[in-house]
Amino acid sequence: MTDHLKHPALQPVRIGPHALPNRLVVAPMTRTSATPDGIPTAEMAQYYADFAAGGFGVILSEGTYTDTEYSQGYLNQPGLASEEHVAGWRDVTEQVHAAGGRIFAQLMHAGALSQGNPYRSDTTGPSAVQPLGEMMPDYGGSGPWPVPHELTKHDLDAVVEGFVAAALAAVRAGFDGVEVHAANGYLLDQFLTDYTNQRTDEYGGPVANRIRLTARVTAAIVDALPAGLPVGVRLSQTKVNDLVYRWPGGAADAEVVFPAVAGAGATYLHLASEGRDWLETSTLPDGRTITGLARRLTGLPVIANGGMHDPAQAAQVLADGHADLVSVARGALVNPDLPKRLAEGSQLRVFDRNMLHPDVTLATARAWQAVRS
Repeated sequence: MTDHLKHPALQPVRIGPHALPNRLVVAPMTRTSATPDGIPTAEMAQYYADFAAGGFGVILSEGTYTDTEYSQGYLNQPGLASEEHVAGWRDVTEQVHAAGGRIFAQLMHAGALSQGNPYRSDTTGPSAVQPLGEMMPDYGGSGPWPVPHELTKHDLDAVVEGFVAAALAAVRAGFDGVEVHAANGYLLDQFLTDYTNQRTDEYGGPVANRIRLTARVTAAIVDALPAGLPVGVRLSQTKVNDLVYRWPGGAADAEVVFPAVAGAGATYLHLASEGRDWLETSTLPDGRTITGLARRLTGLPVIANGGMHDPAQAAQVLADGHADLVSVARGALVNPDLPKRLAEGSQLRVFDRNMLHPDVTLATARAWQAVRS
Protein backbone atom coordinates (compact mmCIF):
# COMPACT_ATOMS: atom_id res chain seq x y z
CA MET A 1 0.00 0.00 0.00
CA THR A 2 1.31 3.43 -0.91
CA ASP A 3 1.15 6.43 1.39
CA HIS A 4 -1.57 7.88 -0.82
CA LEU A 5 -3.91 4.99 0.01
CA LYS A 6 -3.62 5.89 3.68
CA HIS A 7 -5.66 9.06 3.21
CA PRO A 8 -8.65 8.58 5.54
CA ALA A 9 -11.11 9.44 2.76
CA LEU A 10 -10.03 6.25 0.97
CA GLN A 11 -11.02 3.99 3.84
CA PRO A 12 -14.24 1.94 3.49
CA VAL A 13 -17.41 2.85 5.38
CA ARG A 14 -21.04 1.72 5.63
CA ILE A 15 -24.25 3.64 5.08
CA GLY A 16 -27.15 1.39 5.96
CA PRO A 17 -26.76 -1.86 4.03
CA HIS A 18 -24.20 -0.41 1.62
CA ALA A 19 -20.50 -1.13 2.10
CA LEU A 20 -18.85 1.81 0.38
CA PRO A 21 -15.28 1.56 -0.93
CA ASN A 22 -14.39 5.04 0.35
CA ARG A 23 -15.74 8.07 2.20
CA LEU A 24 -15.92 10.39 -0.81
CA VAL A 25 -19.42 11.53 -1.81
CA VAL A 26 -20.53 13.54 -4.83
CA ALA A 27 -22.50 16.44 -3.36
CA PRO A 28 -25.90 17.30 -4.85
CA MET A 29 -25.50 20.08 -7.41
CA THR A 30 -28.24 21.90 -9.29
CA ARG A 31 -27.62 21.30 -12.99
CA THR A 32 -30.97 22.36 -14.59
CA SER A 33 -30.24 19.95 -17.46
CA ALA A 34 -33.45 17.91 -17.62
CA THR A 35 -36.10 18.36 -20.29
CA PRO A 36 -38.65 21.15 -19.74
CA ASP A 37 -41.04 18.60 -18.21
CA GLY A 38 -38.40 17.31 -15.79
CA ILE A 39 -37.26 14.09 -17.47
CA PRO A 40 -33.55 13.23 -17.06
CA THR A 41 -31.61 13.12 -20.31
CA ALA A 42 -28.98 10.82 -21.78
CA GLU A 43 -26.34 13.46 -21.08
CA MET A 44 -27.36 13.47 -17.42
CA ALA A 45 -26.95 9.70 -17.31
CA GLN A 46 -23.43 10.05 -18.65
CA TYR A 47 -22.67 12.88 -16.21
CA TYR A 48 -23.59 10.73 -13.21
CA ALA A 49 -21.98 7.57 -14.58
CA ASP A 50 -18.66 9.42 -14.87
CA PHE A 51 -18.57 9.95 -11.10
CA ALA A 52 -19.19 6.25 -10.58
CA ALA A 53 -16.41 5.33 -13.01
CA GLY A 54 -14.18 7.83 -11.19
CA GLY A 55 -14.51 5.84 -7.98
CA PHE A 56 -16.77 7.91 -5.69
CA GLY A 57 -18.25 5.87 -2.85
CA VAL A 58 -21.73 7.24 -3.39
CA ILE A 59 -23.33 9.90 -5.61
CA LEU A 60 -26.11 12.23 -4.44
CA SER A 61 -28.39 13.43 -7.21
CA GLU A 62 -29.22 17.06 -7.77
CA GLY A 63 -32.30 18.30 -5.92
CA THR A 64 -35.30 16.59 -7.52
CA TYR A 65 -38.80 17.98 -7.15
CA THR A 66 -41.42 15.87 -5.45
CA ASP A 67 -44.79 16.92 -6.90
CA THR A 68 -46.38 18.87 -9.73
CA GLU A 69 -47.74 21.59 -7.49
CA TYR A 70 -45.33 23.89 -5.66
CA SER A 71 -42.13 21.88 -5.17
CA GLN A 72 -40.22 22.71 -8.39
CA GLY A 73 -37.61 25.42 -7.90
CA TYR A 74 -35.99 25.86 -11.33
CA LEU A 75 -36.79 25.43 -14.99
CA ASN A 76 -35.32 22.21 -16.40
CA GLN A 77 -35.00 20.75 -12.92
CA PRO A 78 -35.57 16.97 -12.86
CA GLY A 79 -38.56 15.53 -11.03
CA LEU A 80 -39.70 12.30 -9.44
CA ALA A 81 -43.38 13.06 -9.79
CA SER A 82 -44.40 10.99 -12.83
CA GLU A 83 -43.68 7.63 -14.42
CA GLU A 84 -41.86 9.47 -17.22
CA HIS A 85 -39.52 10.88 -14.58
CA VAL A 86 -39.03 7.40 -13.16
CA ALA A 87 -38.13 6.00 -16.57
CA GLY A 88 -35.63 8.79 -17.19
CA TRP A 89 -33.96 8.31 -13.82
CA ARG A 90 -33.86 4.54 -14.36
CA ASP A 91 -31.53 5.14 -17.31
CA VAL A 92 -29.31 7.16 -14.98
CA THR A 93 -29.21 4.58 -12.19
CA GLU A 94 -28.56 1.72 -14.61
CA GLN A 95 -25.53 3.51 -16.05
CA VAL A 96 -24.24 4.37 -12.58
CA HIS A 97 -24.61 0.75 -11.48
CA ALA A 98 -22.96 -0.50 -14.66
CA ALA A 99 -19.96 1.69 -13.80
CA GLY A 100 -19.81 0.19 -10.32
CA GLY A 101 -21.37 3.07 -8.37
CA ARG A 102 -24.25 3.78 -6.02
CA ILE A 103 -26.58 6.76 -6.25
CA PHE A 104 -29.11 8.30 -3.86
CA ALA A 105 -31.97 10.58 -4.94
CA GLN A 106 -32.14 13.93 -3.20
CA LEU A 107 -35.78 14.94 -2.72
CA MET A 108 -36.43 18.68 -2.71
CA HIS A 109 -39.33 21.07 -2.22
CA ALA A 110 -38.29 24.64 -3.04
CA GLY A 111 -41.06 26.37 -1.12
CA ALA A 112 -40.68 30.15 -1.23
CA LEU A 113 -37.37 29.91 -3.16
CA SER A 114 -39.01 28.86 -6.40
CA GLN A 115 -38.07 30.84 -9.50
CA GLY A 116 -39.04 28.47 -12.28
CA ASN A 117 -42.16 26.36 -11.87
CA PRO A 118 -44.28 25.75 -14.98
CA TYR A 119 -47.02 24.23 -12.84
CA ARG A 120 -47.70 27.30 -10.66
CA SER A 121 -47.08 31.03 -10.82
CA ASP A 122 -47.27 31.49 -7.03
CA THR A 123 -45.14 30.07 -4.22
CA THR A 124 -45.66 28.64 -0.74
CA GLY A 125 -43.83 28.79 2.56
CA PRO A 126 -44.30 28.38 6.29
CA SER A 127 -45.40 32.03 6.53
CA ALA A 128 -46.15 34.93 4.17
CA VAL A 129 -42.63 36.33 4.53
CA GLN A 130 -40.69 37.56 1.49
CA PRO A 131 -37.34 35.74 1.16
CA LEU A 132 -34.15 37.74 1.49
CA GLY A 133 -32.22 38.82 -1.59
CA GLU A 134 -33.15 38.27 -5.21
CA MET A 135 -33.64 35.34 -7.54
CA MET A 136 -30.53 33.75 -9.03
CA PRO A 137 -29.54 34.83 -12.57
CA ASP A 138 -27.42 31.69 -13.09
CA TYR A 139 -30.66 29.71 -12.99
CA GLY A 140 -32.77 32.08 -15.05
CA GLY A 141 -34.21 34.24 -12.29
CA SER A 142 -34.22 37.99 -11.73
CA GLY A 143 -35.72 40.45 -9.31
CA PRO A 144 -37.05 40.02 -5.78
CA TRP A 145 -38.54 36.74 -4.62
CA PRO A 146 -42.34 36.82 -4.45
CA VAL A 147 -44.11 36.70 -1.12
CA PRO A 148 -45.30 33.09 -0.61
CA HIS A 149 -48.69 32.16 0.73
CA GLU A 150 -48.73 30.39 4.08
CA LEU A 151 -49.19 26.64 3.97
CA THR A 152 -52.29 25.32 5.73
CA LYS A 153 -52.41 22.09 7.72
CA HIS A 154 -54.03 20.45 4.68
CA ASP A 155 -51.21 21.80 2.49
CA LEU A 156 -48.64 20.28 4.86
CA ASP A 157 -50.29 16.88 4.51
CA ALA A 158 -49.89 17.20 0.74
CA VAL A 159 -46.22 18.19 1.12
CA VAL A 160 -45.53 15.07 3.19
CA GLU A 161 -47.46 12.89 0.72
CA GLY A 162 -45.40 14.36 -2.13
CA PHE A 163 -42.11 13.48 -0.44
CA VAL A 164 -43.31 9.93 0.24
CA ALA A 165 -44.56 9.43 -3.32
CA ALA A 166 -41.25 10.73 -4.70
CA ALA A 167 -39.29 8.41 -2.41
CA LEU A 168 -41.29 5.43 -3.65
CA ALA A 169 -40.72 6.61 -7.22
CA ALA A 170 -36.98 6.72 -6.48
CA VAL A 171 -37.11 3.04 -5.50
CA ARG A 172 -38.86 2.19 -8.77
CA ALA A 173 -36.20 4.16 -10.62
CA GLY A 174 -33.44 2.04 -9.09
CA PHE A 175 -31.89 4.48 -6.61
CA ASP A 176 -29.92 2.97 -3.75
CA GLY A 177 -31.25 5.41 -1.15
CA VAL A 178 -32.84 8.83 -0.76
CA GLU A 179 -31.84 12.08 0.89
CA VAL A 180 -34.36 14.58 2.27
CA HIS A 181 -33.28 18.11 1.33
CA ALA A 182 -33.88 20.15 4.49
CA ALA A 183 -31.07 22.63 3.86
CA ASN A 184 -29.93 25.72 1.95
CA GLY A 185 -33.07 27.81 2.41
CA TYR A 186 -35.61 25.55 0.69
CA LEU A 187 -38.99 24.61 2.16
CA LEU A 188 -38.03 22.37 5.08
CA ASP A 189 -35.22 24.75 6.01
CA GLN A 190 -37.68 27.65 5.78
CA PHE A 191 -39.64 25.95 8.56
CA LEU A 192 -36.50 25.57 10.66
CA THR A 193 -35.39 29.19 10.14
CA ASP A 194 -36.74 31.62 12.72
CA TYR A 195 -37.29 34.64 10.48
CA THR A 196 -39.09 32.78 7.66
CA ASN A 197 -41.27 30.80 10.08
CA GLN A 198 -43.68 33.09 11.93
CA ARG A 199 -46.29 30.42 12.63
CA THR A 200 -48.07 30.10 15.95
CA ASP A 201 -49.16 26.47 15.59
CA GLU A 202 -47.19 23.30 16.40
CA TYR A 203 -44.88 23.97 13.43
CA GLY A 204 -43.74 27.40 14.63
CA GLY A 205 -42.14 29.03 17.64
CA PRO A 206 -39.45 27.02 19.48
CA VAL A 207 -36.90 25.04 17.49
CA ALA A 208 -38.53 21.75 18.53
CA ASN A 209 -41.62 22.86 16.60
CA ARG A 210 -39.72 24.29 13.66
CA ILE A 211 -37.91 20.98 13.00
CA ARG A 212 -41.20 19.07 13.25
CA LEU A 213 -42.00 19.04 9.52
CA THR A 214 -38.55 17.71 8.58
CA ALA A 215 -38.92 14.95 11.19
CA ARG A 216 -42.43 14.16 9.99
CA VAL A 217 -41.32 13.90 6.35
CA THR A 218 -38.37 11.69 7.32
CA ALA A 219 -40.47 9.34 9.44
CA ALA A 220 -43.13 9.03 6.73
CA ILE A 221 -40.51 8.11 4.12
CA VAL A 222 -38.82 5.59 6.43
CA ASP A 223 -42.19 3.95 7.10
CA ALA A 224 -43.05 3.76 3.40
CA LEU A 225 -39.77 2.46 1.96
CA PRO A 226 -38.39 -1.09 2.06
CA ALA A 227 -36.70 -1.79 5.37
CA GLY A 228 -33.03 -0.82 5.41
CA LEU A 229 -33.04 1.50 2.41
CA PRO A 230 -30.97 4.52 3.48
CA VAL A 231 -32.87 7.73 4.19
CA GLY A 232 -30.50 10.63 4.77
CA VAL A 233 -31.30 14.20 5.78
CA ARG A 234 -29.37 17.23 4.59
CA LEU A 235 -29.31 20.21 6.95
CA SER A 236 -27.49 23.53 6.91
CA GLN A 237 -27.25 26.86 8.63
CA THR A 238 -26.33 28.94 5.57
CA LYS A 239 -28.68 29.33 2.61
CA VAL A 240 -28.49 30.15 -1.09
CA ASN A 241 -30.00 33.56 -0.27
CA ASP A 242 -28.38 34.07 3.16
CA LEU A 243 -24.75 33.00 3.46
CA VAL A 244 -24.26 34.40 6.95
CA TYR A 245 -27.20 32.83 8.82
CA ARG A 246 -26.45 30.63 11.83
CA TRP A 247 -28.88 28.83 14.08
CA PRO A 248 -29.73 31.42 16.76
CA GLY A 249 -29.29 28.97 19.62
CA GLY A 250 -26.05 27.49 18.27
CA ALA A 251 -25.26 24.22 20.03
CA ALA A 252 -28.52 24.39 21.98
CA ASP A 253 -30.48 24.34 18.71
CA ALA A 254 -28.32 21.50 17.39
CA GLU A 255 -29.11 19.50 20.52
CA VAL A 256 -32.79 19.66 19.51
CA VAL A 257 -32.49 19.40 15.72
CA PHE A 258 -30.18 16.42 15.36
CA PRO A 259 -31.93 14.06 17.84
CA ALA A 260 -35.30 14.94 16.31
CA VAL A 261 -34.16 13.89 12.85
CA ALA A 262 -32.36 10.80 14.17
CA GLY A 263 -35.45 9.85 16.15
CA ALA A 264 -37.49 10.02 12.95
CA GLY A 265 -35.37 7.19 11.54
CA ALA A 266 -32.70 8.94 9.48
CA THR A 267 -29.83 6.70 8.38
CA TYR A 268 -27.28 9.52 8.11
CA LEU A 269 -26.95 13.30 8.35
CA HIS A 270 -25.42 15.52 5.67
CA LEU A 271 -24.40 19.00 6.84
CA ALA A 272 -24.04 21.48 4.02
CA SER A 273 -21.96 24.68 3.87
CA GLU A 274 -23.73 26.65 1.16
CA GLY A 275 -21.27 29.14 -0.30
CA ARG A 276 -18.81 28.77 2.57
CA ASP A 277 -16.00 26.55 3.80
CA TRP A 278 -16.73 23.81 6.35
CA LEU A 279 -14.35 25.33 8.90
CA GLU A 280 -16.28 28.61 8.84
CA THR A 281 -19.80 27.22 8.95
CA SER A 282 -19.18 24.32 11.32
CA THR A 283 -17.09 25.86 14.09
CA LEU A 284 -19.10 26.82 17.17
CA PRO A 285 -18.07 29.61 19.56
CA ASP A 286 -16.72 27.05 22.05
CA GLY A 287 -14.46 25.49 19.39
CA ARG A 288 -16.55 22.38 18.76
CA THR A 289 -17.89 21.69 15.27
CA ILE A 290 -21.51 21.20 14.42
CA THR A 291 -20.63 18.08 12.43
CA GLY A 292 -18.81 16.57 15.39
CA LEU A 293 -21.75 17.47 17.62
CA ALA A 294 -24.13 15.71 15.21
CA ARG A 295 -22.02 12.54 15.45
CA ARG A 296 -21.98 12.63 19.25
CA LEU A 297 -25.68 13.39 19.65
CA THR A 298 -26.99 10.80 17.20
CA GLY A 299 -24.40 8.10 16.62
CA LEU A 300 -25.28 8.31 12.92
CA PRO A 301 -22.79 8.62 10.05
CA VAL A 302 -22.27 12.31 9.27
CA ILE A 303 -21.25 13.75 5.90
CA ALA A 304 -19.37 17.06 6.03
CA ASN A 305 -19.52 19.51 3.12
CA GLY A 306 -17.57 22.64 2.18
CA GLY A 307 -14.09 22.74 0.68
CA MET A 308 -13.64 18.97 0.82
CA HIS A 309 -11.83 18.85 -2.51
CA ASP A 310 -8.81 19.98 -0.47
CA PRO A 311 -7.16 16.68 0.55
CA ALA A 312 -5.62 18.22 3.66
CA GLN A 313 -8.92 19.57 4.95
CA ALA A 314 -10.77 16.34 4.15
CA ALA A 315 -8.10 14.39 6.03
CA GLN A 316 -8.41 16.68 9.05
CA VAL A 317 -12.20 16.41 9.15
CA LEU A 318 -12.12 12.61 9.07
CA ALA A 319 -9.03 11.92 11.16
CA ASP A 320 -10.09 14.30 13.95
CA GLY A 321 -13.56 12.77 14.20
CA HIS A 322 -15.58 15.69 12.88
CA ALA A 323 -17.39 13.53 10.30
CA ASP A 324 -17.49 10.06 8.77
CA LEU A 325 -17.65 11.03 5.09
CA VAL A 326 -17.03 14.17 3.02
CA SER A 327 -19.05 15.45 0.07
CA VAL A 328 -17.38 17.23 -2.83
CA ALA A 329 -19.09 19.62 -5.26
CA ARG A 330 -16.90 21.88 -7.42
CA GLY A 331 -13.90 19.62 -7.05
CA ALA A 332 -15.96 16.71 -8.35
CA LEU A 333 -17.15 18.68 -11.37
CA VAL A 334 -13.59 19.22 -12.57
CA ASN A 335 -12.29 15.90 -11.17
CA PRO A 336 -14.94 13.20 -11.70
CA ASP A 337 -12.08 10.76 -11.00
CA LEU A 338 -11.05 12.48 -7.76
CA PRO A 339 -10.94 9.26 -5.68
CA LYS A 340 -8.61 7.63 -8.20
CA ARG A 341 -6.41 10.70 -8.34
CA LEU A 342 -6.22 10.81 -4.56
CA ALA A 343 -5.25 7.14 -4.42
CA GLU A 344 -2.56 7.64 -7.06
CA GLY A 345 -1.26 10.87 -5.58
CA SER A 346 -2.04 12.64 -8.86
CA GLN A 347 -2.51 16.39 -9.03
CA LEU A 348 -6.12 17.55 -9.03
CA ARG A 349 -7.41 19.71 -11.85
CA VAL A 350 -8.09 23.33 -10.88
CA PHE A 351 -11.72 24.39 -10.73
CA ASP A 352 -12.97 26.89 -13.32
CA ARG A 353 -16.10 28.82 -12.32
CA ASN A 354 -17.50 28.34 -15.82
CA MET A 355 -17.96 24.71 -14.79
CA LEU A 356 -20.98 25.83 -12.75
CA HIS A 357 -22.95 26.35 -15.94
CA PRO A 358 -24.72 23.09 -16.90
CA ASP A 359 -23.87 23.26 -20.60
CA VAL A 360 -20.17 23.53 -19.79
CA THR A 361 -20.41 20.70 -17.27
CA LEU A 362 -22.08 18.38 -19.76
CA ALA A 363 -19.53 19.22 -22.42
CA THR A 364 -16.81 18.33 -19.95
CA ALA A 365 -18.60 15.08 -19.18
CA ARG A 366 -18.56 14.19 -22.88
CA ALA A 367 -14.85 14.98 -23.04
CA TRP A 368 -14.23 12.84 -19.97
CA GLN A 369 -16.15 9.98 -21.57
CA ALA A 370 -13.91 10.25 -24.63
CA VAL A 371 -10.85 9.96 -22.39
CA ARG A 372 -12.28 6.90 -20.62
CA SER A 373 -13.12 5.29 -23.96
